[in-house]
Amino acid sequence: MNPPSPPRPAKAYALRFISGKYQGGEFPLPSQGEILIGRSSELDMVLVEDMVSRRHAKITVVGPDEIYIQDLDSTNGSFVNGEKIKRVRLNEGDRILVGTSIIKLVATEVASTDVGEARARLSDVAAERRTSQVRTMTGSIAEVPIPDLLQLFSASKKSGVLAVRTDRDVGRIYLDRGVVVYATINENIDVPPLKAFVRILTWEQGTFEMEPPEAREFDEPLTMGTEALLMEAMRQIDEVRRLGPDMPPMTAHLAVASPLVPPLRDLSPEELDVLQLAFNYGHVETILNKSLATDLETSEIVVKLLRAGYLRVE
Repeated sequence: MNPPSPPRPAKAYALRFISGKYQGGEFPLPSQGEILIGRSSELDMVLVEDMVSRRHAKITVVGPDEIYIQDLDSTNGSFVNGEKIKRVRLNEGDRILVGTSIIKLVATEVASTDVGEARARLSDVAAERRTSQVRTMTGSIAEVPIPDLLQLFSASKKSGVLAVRTDRDVGRIYLDRGVVVYATINENIDVPPLKAFVRILTWEQGTFEMEPPEAREFDEPLTMGTEALLMEAMRQIDEVRRLGPDMPPMTAHLAVASPLVPPLRDLSPEELDVLQLAFNYGHVETILNKSLATDLETSEIVVKLLRAGYLRVE
């Protein structure tokens, strides 16, 4: 008879800083007990920044997979997945906002270390990043998706400019007390703010940085609430994705079929407009930029024109 297998060790967890002054740092959690978070040097996890209260929040580990966070009546509040909280149970992958730090609860193979050692490691991380502004929030959009960021900023009523950078584009989303009021891509005036906002939300790779507010007047500010904007953006993005590979990538070039066999009289005015844009510009991204319709509406027309033989991919 085989001997019984040894019991599996309980899962270990850590708080991983994915944005802010302590980005890159980790704070292992004990298998049981409390961690006090705040600006006071007497606490377990010391976050030295203005937006963190002296006693800000408390993490309580009751047992395996039972972890709670409680706000300690902090001035600026504690947030979990964009929601302001008093006390909630945490799950692996949850994102916590304390001050300008976004912290993710992650499973780890590293056993819990001494609190003093963990605190010293965080201090070392901050010292290495001291050249950046204390209140600046930076990170990777692969780690913190843009919709999650906007929900966090909406809940915490942050003002500023969320700058998102990819290899080829720079998007900027302007927030006033958590409300999205404008968006641009590469400062291109051909792309209206709603179209820019939706397109930025499709980006999955790149970096973000929360910059200070700008004193700027907008001719056509966005008037929908942030939640409504996100819902509309995700609807459009889902519908475009359903077009699948039939919709050419932004970098593709289109040409009007020659000879042009299908009759133009069968096209609607909106479809004729997109056909003309394809004839004039060819580049898919430029067609989307110049079109008066949304990216979703324009993409649907492009796919229809390709399937019907009006357009071809070069």
